[in-house]
Amino acid sequence: MTKKIVLDAKNVYYRQLNERIREAVKNGTREIEIKNVNGQRYLCGAIKGKQRFLIRGVPGQDMASFMRGPYIRVEGNAQDGVGNTMDDGKVVVNGLAGDVLGYAMRGGRLYIKEDVGYRVGIHMKAYENKLPVIVIGGKAGDFLGEYMAGGAIVLLGMFSGKPEAPIAGRSLGTGMHGGVIYVRGKVPKEQMGPGLHSEPVNKEDKKFLAEHLKDYAKEFGLDPKKLLAEPFVKIKPFSHRPYGDLYVGTN
Repeated sequence: MTKKIVLDAKNVYYRQLNERIREAVKNGTREIEIKNVNGQRYLCGAIKGKQRFLIRGVPGQDMASFMRGPYIRVEGNAQDGVGNTMDDGKVVVNGLAGDVLGYAMRGGRLYIKEDVGYRVGIHMKAYENKLPVIVIGGKAGDFLGEYMAGGAIVLLGMFSGKPEAPIAGRSLGTGMHGGVIYVRGKVPKEQMGPGLHSEPVNKEDKKFLAEHLKDYAKEFGLDPKKLLAEPFVKIKPFSHRPYGDLYVGTN
């Protein structure tokens, strides 16, 4: 059994790179560093266990899809689809990330240091005793939390390359019928989807935020007190069936 290996992804096609990763995991390797990553897709997809991955470069689409347990740290940006249908584990991106992060995510944590793209957390759901959590240090594009059914998204808006942009784009939470979105500061009502309301956080919310932001701060060498220094609002749907009135039953 090898405890740690380093894989060089330079000029390696994504299929071959993933084969090498799976072979290392099969051989019992617990720590895998992958350097010179440049857009290779599906890294660490469907891997189950307690392995630790350090990725240097920019991983391509659907990194950590269907993953169950490992820890991934990306020293760089990440493309679209991180954590697609992820079941458990933790992904830390020390940079930006693209669209559709956490699509149908069912468990685990995604921590993004800076901005994210569109439709992050779409169809996110809680599964059995698992609660998926996405923490975004920067700002988010349109349709954050679209059709969200469970779990939690925390949007800080602090580490952004877009100082003039709103903290979230248009139609935040459109179709949302479960879960919760926490926003540091405020979200203009016109940015929110229909059927949603915002309210101050309560004692239980503050406890939840303190726990997760302490962990988030540890990953990026931040002061958790500064993350919690501003008030948060909680965004939830009025109804678990936001579009129920659109469907008429027949006898």
